[in-house]
This record gives sequence, C-alpha cells and structure tokens, in this order.
Amino acid sequence: MTPEYVVGIARQAIETTLMCAAPMLIVALVVGLIISIFQAATQINEQTMTFIPKIVGVFVTLLIFAPWILQKASLFIIEIFNQLPNVGR
Repeated sequence: MTPEYVVGIARQAIETTLMCAAPMLIVALVVGLIISIFQAATQINEQTMTFIPKIVGVFVTLLIFAPWILQKASLFIIEIFNQLPNVGR
C-alpha cells in the first residue's frame, strides 16, 4: 500500500463527508443569517431564538436529502470494500 493510495482514500473520505454534511450546514447557515437579520432589525437579542428554527431546518433538510446521503455513503463504503483485496499488495 503506497502513501499515494492512502492519501487518495483519505481524500475520498473527506470529500464524501463534506458532500453528505453540506446540505444541512448550508441550511443552518442560511437560517442563522435570516434570524440574525431579523434580530438586528427588531433589536430582539434572544440567543435561544436561533436554535429551534435551525433544528427544524436541518431536520427537514435531512429528511429531504437522506436518500441522496445514503446513496453517496453507500457508494463510498462499497468502493472501499471492493478495494480491500488490493490492500495487501
């Protein structure tokens, strides 16, 4: 197993992780930004006000993107398992 091979698998793992987490992170960012603008406009400085909309937004996004996330993660795991016979060489 060469260092390039290990780095390639690590790169694929990081890319897959980021791709799977990106929809939820983007929704949390957008909802947080909208709530922050609302708080600045109304001068309501309640710190807990952002949690519930973010949780709901991330949960809905997870429900929508769950099949895609499972497909991406499954393809990566299957690819890793298919490469296992070549690891010892």
